[in-house]
Amino acid sequence: MTDKTFTVRQSDIDGLLAKVAERKLQKYLLQLSFQKLRGFHDQQISFDFPVTALIGVNGGGKTTVLGAAGLAYFSVQPKTFFARGGTYDPAMRDWKIQFEYFDRPNFPQRQTSTATYKTSKWDRKKLNRDVLVFGVSRTVPANERKELRKCSSTTFQVESSRITELTDTVKEHAGRILGKSLEGFRGMQIDDKGDIKFLAGQTEEGHSYSEFHFGAGESSVIRIVSEIELANDYSLVLIEEIENGLHPVATRKLVEYLIEAAKRKNIQAIFTTHSNFAISQLPHKAIWTVSNGIIRQGKLEIESLRALTGSIDSDAAIFVEDQFAKTLVEAILRQHSPDTLARAEIHPMQGDGIARNTTLEHRRNPAVTKQALCVLDGDSDQEDDVDNGILRLPGNAPEIEIFGKVLEAWPTTGGRLTVALNQPPEKQNWVREILKNVQREVGDHHLYFARAAEQLMFLPTSTVEQAFCNIYAQSERKECGELANQIVKFIDV
Repeated sequence: MTDKTFTVRQSDIDGLLAKVAERKLQKYLLQLSFQKLRGFHDQQISFDFPVTALIGVNGGGKTTVLGAAGLAYFSVQPKTFFARGGTYDPAMRDWKIQFEYFDRPNFPQRQTSTATYKTSKWDRKKLNRDVLVFGVSRTVPANERKELRKCSSTTFQVESSRITELTDTVKEHAGRILGKSLEGFRGMQIDDKGDIKFLAGQTEEGHSYSEFHFGAGESSVIRIVSEIELANDYSLVLIEEIENGLHPVATRKLVEYLIEAAKRKNIQAIFTTHSNFAISQLPHKAIWTVSNGIIRQGKLEIESLRALTGSIDSDAAIFVEDQFAKTLVEAILRQHSPDTLARAEIHPMQGDGIARNTTLEHRRNPAVTKQALCVLDGDSDQEDDVDNGILRLPGNAPEIEIFGKVLEAWPTTGGRLTVALNQPPEKQNWVREILKNVQREVGDHHLYFARAAEQLMFLPTSTVEQAFCNIYAQSERKECGELANQIVKFIDV
């Protein structure tokens, strides 16, 4: 039996990252290179973690990347993802994908192969691996699926030899994802080949009910888990829109299950998503943004995806490194140029490199008409470039800069900060002692505000960050005013 209390631990993440980095794998797709494929030209994606998320706006190319991964293996028919619509798809000519992979024990070293579309068919190597494909049709309700129409009858019945209980492993994992017991659930084979299956459940009182009365997400999860558990180790799992039909918590738990299966069964999973819950458990290296023919590695908020294509309602997009930088830039503009704050959208990109590169890509793209600029942290190694909209926050690391400057100016900031931290004015000295202790004792400056929030009667960390940023923007008028003026000038160009 597996661990019923499995949760994703950092040690699990580190172990799986190391397994890929050290090439301790038998069958694994390492990298895709697109010489030409739909809107992609000379793009690459590497699979540095066994569970990979592809995020992006609708029509951005997520399914293209997913399908390209499947195309590496002969069991996936090209038409599954790349059907040709006769004379209406002439652009498919000369499409070319290169794959890097391990296929042990057949070949001990890393291998490469290509798939090309010449004139009327794909030319690719016959590489074997179990591949499970779960398209969006998996969540179509049972009563709308043609293959199950024969089950919709008062006389429908299946021979007992074709009925099997869900295995304990499937019940355990699927039940944890769905948050319910799956005791008494079973599957029925309703065709001679075993390709079509129909599910039946059971209430806690012991009453049976068919899949016609399942939720779409419920049957989808049971089928995904069942097929993964039946599959051989080192299988490849491809899932479109993993959150489709699922509650956000179930979505997160399904991704946790994929990570656990990668650890236990050495599967490799790739999925597309629009859900922050789906990427919350994954490391940065496991997340790729697909947009406008560009593939970028690294985590970002799903809400920021539209900004990657320039599809925003405001006059400009400001890209910053993380959520804290967003809070600080908002505070600076609110204090020094509130009109500009109303005209701009600020997007955290989870990294200085992706923030800078996204800004430069916007400026090079003639199809993007909205202004884009980047505000780096003061301690970023990335090069700033005011002429190209790459600006920098005052000081060094923002957390050190703000925490230190606000405490240094305590005679003028203390009263306002104390009230902003939901404390009565007479508790100024108490608040100051707590903050000074945090500054002395906490080694990682990224934890300053979280630790202060704990000691200030368990305030939300965001409340403490907002309070400090607002006071800093009010107090450091020269430095913050200069940055605000740079942003205003750039947006008004």
